[in-house]
Amino acid sequence: MHMDSEEMTKSETSEEKKDQEIQEKGKKKKFGVGGQKKETEEMANKLIEMNDKYLRLTAEFDNYRKRTLKEKMDLTRMGGENVLIKILPVVDNLERAILSIRSTSEIDAVKEGIEHIYSNFREFLKQNGIQEIECMNQDFNSDIQEALTKIPAPEPELKGKVVDVVERGYYLHDKVIRYAKVVVGD
Repeated sequence: MHMDSEEMTKSETSEEKKDQEIQEKGKKKKFGVGGQKKETEEMANKLIEMNDKYLRLTAEFDNYRKRTLKEKMDLTRMGGENVLIKILPVVDNLERAILSIRSTSEIDAVKEGIEHIYSNFREFLKQNGIQEIECMNQDFNSDIQEALTKIPAPEPELKGKVVDVVERGYYLHDKVIRYAKVVVGD
């Protein structure tokens, strides 16, 4: 049995093909070529899913930011409205006092009415967290007071202390909203 060169080439080619097929099957088993494609698809799906979650989360955060900004603006606007509504009775009392001043000659009743209005207004301020800074006869404190001038102290123990309050200062809760303008004994 003798093969000619053409037959030999065909048999070598067919054997090479078989070897290649066996190697490819082995590679598929070893490296999971079919599994790689599946794994790649799974990773692509996960990427799409994560990207979708990211976009939704970004949109949700943007909506939250806009909503809280709007709520803050409404709260600021409505907070001022609430204070103004509470102050209207004081304005009504002042108007009554002005009418009373014009129509009466009894000065004591007018004084009493104005003092009543003043005490109502101070109570209103207190209810809204505003309180006066106590300064008179106290040591000068530049954190809450502004010295307008120094004068000779009327008594030796008033040296370095507040001897007159030109304009009262106020706290809003624990924050100074207006410094007291004072005269200090020297």
